[in-house]
Amino acid sequence: MLVLNEVETRKALAFDGLIDALAKMFASECVAPPRHHHDVAVPGEADATLLLMPAWLPGRYVGLKMVSVFPGNGARGLPSIYGSYLLSSGVTGELLAVIDGGELTARRTAAASALASRYLSRSDASTLLVCGTGRLSANLIEAHRTVRPIKHVLVWGRDAEKARPIALRAEALGLKADVVTDLAEAAGRADIISCATLSSKPLIHGAWLRPGTHLDLIGAYKPTMRESDDDAVQRSDIFVDTRAGALSEAGDLLQPMAAGIIGAVDIRADLADLVSGRHPGRSSPDTMTLFKSVGASLEDLAGAIFALESHSLQPDGEG
Repeated sequence: MLVLNEVETRKALAFDGLIDALAKMFASECVAPPRHHHDVAVPGEADATLLLMPAWLPGRYVGLKMVSVFPGNGARGLPSIYGSYLLSSGVTGELLAVIDGGELTARRTAAASALASRYLSRSDASTLLVCGTGRLSANLIEAHRTVRPIKHVLVWGRDAEKARPIALRAEALGLKADVVTDLAEAAGRADIISCATLSSKPLIHGAWLRPGTHLDLIGAYKPTMRESDDDAVQRSDIFVDTRAGALSEAGDLLQPMAAGIIGAVDIRADLADLVSGRHPGRSSPDTMTLFKSVGASLEDLAGAIFALESHSLQPDGEG
């Protein structure tokens, strides 16, 4: 059985191969039931949460991501979120791999954004604005750089000091990188804007954006959260990772839908439509595109299979 820690998982999930693995999975017959959500009592503290996210390819693999969220861990000096991915044979049920869930999630999420960017951003997109300074930010830079000729990265965060390490990570990739404090000005210069924040109010305003901009929205994952305003949504061609997920969780879309500004029919396509060729993606160089991602268990399964199979091809199984 293969066991990969955080560092080994990162090494096993190179973005060029991972993006292709996600494309194949979105075009496959993967079964991805709704996630299971359970409240777990912790005596004397706020309830914890247990999340179970299954997916399987019939006759090939069965996967399950288990994530726990313990709010009280902050007082213990521990992370509040832990996660692991269990990958089993789809023929015998034998456990084949245990993979670090946090790193898998971060890299497959960034890979999904890059996969969407293949179809939705301009092919000459060279300036990337990243909003947010969490774990995803550096992954998003590397992933977008894999599919587009990114040369300049702008990093914005509510705390500029936290943005500096992200800029340094971009420079280590050979890119020009700047920390920015004027978000409106930076958004007006960017070809791709990738947001990975926990914002409950719009960060990106449609009035700031040039024709041809691609807006990649990742962080706001609840109906009460959003990273874009109504104008940005209304001006853009809208795409999502999965329709079911977006229509149940994506505040960036659900809030303007509730206001009657857009409807479900305004979602042009999801990733399955794009990778299968049912929708061509970007329609013109001046079109503004918006991709809303809330995550899908089939992405985790794709990453876990890729990690297992790529690891098995290395000499002596070395990571």
